[in-house]
Amino acid sequence: MTHTEIKEYLDFKTEQYNTSSFIETDPIQLPHRFTKKEDIEIVAFLVATIAWGNRTSIIRSGNRIIDIMEHDPYHFILNYTSKPIEFVHRTFNAIDLDFFFRSLRNIYEKGGLEKAFVIHPETEGIKGRIIQFRELFLSTEHEKRSEKHISNPQKNSAAKRINMFLRWMVRNDSTGVDFGFWRSIPTSELYLPLDVHTSKNARELGLITRKQNDWKALDELMENLKSFDPEDPVKYDFALFGIGAFE
Repeated sequence: MTHTEIKEYLDFKTEQYNTSSFIETDPIQLPHRFTKKEDIEIVAFLVATIAWGNRTSIIRSGNRIIDIMEHDPYHFILNYTSKPIEFVHRTFNAIDLDFFFRSLRNIYEKGGLEKAFVIHPETEGIKGRIIQFRELFLSTEHEKRSEKHISNPQKNSAAKRINMFLRWMVRNDSTGVDFGFWRSIPTSELYLPLDVHTSKNARELGLITRKQNDWKALDELMENLKSFDPEDPVKYDFALFGIGAFE
């Protein structure tokens, strides 16, 4: 396929899958249950954090976290003090969730999640923002085991779950899938969440040549996607994910 043919194909598939019906089967349905900005942010961040495995399992575990937060996330976080919690999703357990609750309380006491993704003084773009956020998030006392749940692009991680969360918060279009109420980060900076579906289909289309699913592969993919749409390259996540997940 030529460059133009690939763009036309991805544009078509993006339009096919970037619709309100996407919400019905995706974990993004959980933050869509809320209307307050802070509630949406908190639920979206926690759900994105546990977003590995099949989507049914992620949604079930996300519902459990919402139950623990008594369906009032922002109020719960602001008033949280450590207490016994029963929770496990894959390798993310009650120890990790307690730390995440405490760290989110610290972040909201300092201005909120959006403010936590400020521009890094040494590293540009979304990579720098994630590095800056990770440093702040890990400044709350925690066990070493919990650090693996906040990906580190400085160690070449593709940071799938954080990039998914950022897409949800920043990207805005007419379909209403992503929330798009963070205005401090330009959509053009966003990187898509690189997973087994997106990476496989991107390689088949010649958009990635690197074998590993790491930040370098993500850089390569995003440069190609920006040649199709420099202002909203991450919209092609719907196409590359949808081709694998639904076809």
